[in-house]
Amino acid sequence: MASNSEKVSYHAGEAKGQAEEKASGLMGMANNAAQSTKETVQAAGQNVQAAAVGAVDAVKNATGMNKK
Repeated sequence: MASNSEKVSYHAGEAKGQAEEKASGLMGMANNAAQSTKETVQAAGQNVQAAAVGAVDAVKNATGMNKK
């Protein structure tokens, strides 16, 4: 039969394992959220860049600077 200290040690190890598993899951979720945010920001940056290029072309066309 296991002594009280062995039971306490077993339960402490069990709790530690559960905490580590939960922490690992939370880290995975945080990594996924960070990756999603990065992709969203990159897409927004590309949209802004495309709009800026379009605006420059519109100004060039309006001022006649785009003629070859």
